[in-house]
Amino acid sequence: MANDIAAHHGHLPSELAAEAIAGHLGRFWDPRMRTRLYEFVDAGADGLDPLVVAAVRLMR
Repeated sequence: MANDIAAHHGHLPSELAAEAIAGHLGRFWDPRMRTRLYEFVDAGADGLDPLVVAAVRLMR
C-alpha cells in the first residue's frame, strides 16, 4: 500500500514527494501500521519504493 501512495506522488520532486508521503502516512495510517512499516524499513525495505523509505526517515 505504501508503494501505491508513492506512485501517486511520483510526479513531484523527490523531496516534496517524500514529505507528502510522510504526511499521508502520519494522517491516515494507524500507529500499528506505521510501526510495522518502520520495522520493515529497518529489516531492509526489500521491494519498498525509495520515496517511502525517505518518508519514513522524515517521520522519525
